Amino acid sequence: MSVSRELEEVGRMLLGEQLAHPTVRGIADGTLDEAVFRSWLEQDYLFLLDYVRVFSRLAWQAPAAHLGDLVDLAHATFHEELSLHRGLSAEFGADLDGAVKGGPCAAYTAFLLEAAADYAGGLAALYPCMWGYAQIGRVLAENPPADPRYKKWVDSYADPGFAALGRRIAQMIDEADPDLSRARALFTEGMRHELAFWSVP
Repeated sequence: MSVSRELEEVGRMLLGEQLAHPTVRGIADGTLDEAVFRSWLEQDYLFLLDYVRVFSRLAWQAPAAHLGDLVDLAHATFHEELSLHRGLSAEFGADLDGAVKGGPCAAYTAFLLEAAADYAGGLAALYPCMWGYAQIGRVLAENPPADPRYKKWVDSYADPGFAALGRRIAQMIDEADPDLSRARALFTEGMRHELAFWSVP
């Protein structure tokens, strides 16, 4: 079994905790308090800005064959995913310019930026976000929320194009051939940060 598949097996054992989280359940049925989602959007906006920096740090270390992949991922995050957030933030009245990182966001971004000092380890650390959101989007899209704003969020992560970005990371992980125990530890820590992130301040 490839390293990425090993990590996905770990992820499947932990994904249920995210799907059961009240914030995710509220998005799924469209009943999430708007104030909670507004706060989550602000935190995720700040997270994504640092996520672009993580891709950029990894790109600096990448083999030539994947330099373009990581630049593309940074570009897609900055221009497409952040654009979605800006649009949703306008609909929910989020204050992106005035947002300040809460504890879960600060801890997660610090972890990712530190992990990205090592190419293979950094890929394993960020994979929970790419892989996990594709899984959450897929599950929630099976019975999408009626609220069109929440449905827009679900549809963006259920999009096959988003899952394809995650598969590019999986390929890079496998080619980097990281130490499996270290990769599992970093991936598991990333999944724990993902869970904590849903508990917005």
